Amino acid sequence: MDHATENIIDLACKCVGGQAELARRIGVRPQSIHKWRKKGVVPAERVLGIEQATGRRVTRHQLRPDLYPVEDSDETNRVPA
Repeated sequence: MDHATENIIDLACKCVGGQAELARRIGVRPQSIHKWRKKGVVPAERVLGIEQATGRRVTRHQLRPDLYPVEDSDETNRVPA
């Protein structure tokens, strides 16, 4: 189990008022979030929804650094001129 992922999922739940509320906001059952905590990984298809649900207080990089290795910022999202 990845304790960092478990802790970041806990943080996401706290940001929105609990596991049930996070589940509601991203369209899954609370049991799914519990399973992600135990496995230590958030499915790739749920990362952006969690980021949005938490108002970016929990970022895609925090949730899945393997998929999003660099923190997003205005600099990394700019298209070169």
